[in-house]
Amino acid sequence: QVQLVESGGGLVQAGGSLRLSCAASGSIRNINAMGWYRQAPGKQRELVAGITSGGSTNYADSVKGRFTISRDNAQNTVYLQMNSLKPEDTAVYYCNLNARRRYSGTFDDYWGQGTQVTVSS
Repeated sequence: QVQLVESGGGLVQAGGSLRLSCAASGSIRNINAMGWYRQAPGKQRELVAGITSGGSTNYADSVKGRFTISRDNAQNTVYLQMNSLKPEDTAVYYCNLNARRRYSGTFDDYWGQGTQVTVSS
């Protein structure tokens, strides 16, 4: 079993900041990448930011310069620092893990339960 526990969502005014955390636990053998996705009402889930085990990062154009993804490999935890938040950032944010479980030969995707981020204007 692999578990992802997210925290840090909430309500913030435009221009404010929030920090999301996601801790992975369970029978994890190797982690390839971790990331954050979001889904707003009536829209498809989209990638916000990702980070590989080697530390390479990628961001959606809409968050570049405002959001920063980081990870603690020792704790299997990924963070998303969100600054200069805008109302259009309002969504449910999901943590994603691409990892290989013990005794498995394949890398699979795992998802957190989601955390609501609401930005008021």
